[in-house]
Amino acid sequence: MYTITKEFSFSASHTLCGLPPGHPCARLHGHNYRVQVELRAATLVPPGFVRDYRELNRFRDYLDAEVDHRHLNDLFGDEGVTAEALAERFYAWCRQLWPEVSAVRVSETDKTWAEYRP
Repeated sequence: MYTITKEFSFSASHTLCGLPPGHPCARLHGHNYRVQVELRAATLVPPGFVRDYRELNRFRDYLDAEVDHRHLNDLFGDEGVTAEALAERFYAWCRQLWPEVSAVRVSETDKTWAEYRP
């Protein structure tokens, strides 16, 4: 099995609802997100790719136009703004274009990652 991964980034704010009083993530805050899109295939297409990395720039264009420097609660609702929920949402977006998508990872900090892999 062949695997490729491409990383993207965007900045956005959110508020995590339902947390205990005083939890810092319950306040309005933001992150410089990193998103990794992974594609897998058993065979390669000419000239020897899982998929041309340049095709994945459509996801970058989506992030830049629709997500970057936005308030995620306004875009996705209060339940859809955790790193886990974003990973699943971005997976679904990518899967519509590229059936080889096997996972999407979302990072809010250098040390934390959430992954959606069906």
